[in-house]
Amino acid sequence: MQAVILSGGFGTRMRPLTYTTPKPLLPIMNKPLIRHVLDSLPGEVDEVIIAANYKIDMLREYFQESDLDKKVMVVDEPEPLGTGGAVKNVEEYLKDTFFVINADIISSIDLGAFLEFYRTKDAVAAISAWEVKDPQEFGIFALDDHSRILKFQEKPEPWEAFSNTVNAGHYILEPQVLELIPQGKKVSLEREIFPELVPKGFYGFDFKGYWVDCGRPSSFLKANSILLDEYFKEHAVKYVLGQRSYVDGEPGEHVSVGMDCTIEESEITNSIIFDGVEINRGCVVKNSIIGYDVIMEENVSVVDTLIGDDLYLEKGKEYVQKVLGGEQ
Repeated sequence: MQAVILSGGFGTRMRPLTYTTPKPLLPIMNKPLIRHVLDSLPGEVDEVIIAANYKIDMLREYFQESDLDKKVMVVDEPEPLGTGGAVKNVEEYLKDTFFVINADIISSIDLGAFLEFYRTKDAVAAISAWEVKDPQEFGIFALDDHSRILKFQEKPEPWEAFSNTVNAGHYILEPQVLELIPQGKKVSLEREIFPELVPKGFYGFDFKGYWVDCGRPSSFLKANSILLDEYFKEHAVKYVLGQRSYVDGEPGEHVSVGMDCTIEESEITNSIIFDGVEINRGCVVKNSIIGYDVIMEENVSVVDTLIGDDLYLEKGKEYVQKVLGGEQ
């Protein structure tokens, strides 16, 4: 079976980190975001097609160097084509029923159970379903007692919202759905194609646990915290430490420290620290993401802040709710 992973965005809300690294390769718990997605695929999926554009060479290099039990192909999307156009762009490689998954979703969905659910239905498509309090930023849909979708609407206005059940970014599609998508044009699956599927046999698969759309720094940190809580159940610690890294003492909860880092006695909580970072004595890092090869001199305080790559933070400086790092 095949899976298409949609990785075509520019990651604008994660800048400046995405000036140097495509969002799918940004690390959560020292593993690229897209690798978490691939690792969630059921064993039946033996071929993965990455639909990408931005910094595509970095993605290709990563997968060439990765030891995976699946064939991975990175296909260029010459210009942004939307979710529907991106899937249509890889049509020539698709053979049968296939998954489509957004590359920036971290969730507890059991994709094997999703596939089993789908096979019990007379369906042309299915979508994962998640409950939220405010559905304005999502596609919403209503289900009947047999999980069939009765109505679908993308990002409703507050007065239009008829459901709190939202699109969680995992789809199973039949090849015939591709016939609805024009070639070479920008098309949204959610806005233009899914409403057309409602009368054809479109189903929603509800799941529980956790779901995070990692589109912005706050949600990236949330995903890191959730996965570390899961890690705690097995390892009894809520932090991870990369190879060849040294920390004087122990970091606080919900901390990921990359490889080749040196952290002297400091207060670190709920943060992601990329590879090659040096943090000197007396620093405070809270609710922040620190990019590659950053140096922090003594007594630097970083709170609710995003730090780009290769920056030098002078002794005693304080950064609260900042974004550091210019355009590349």
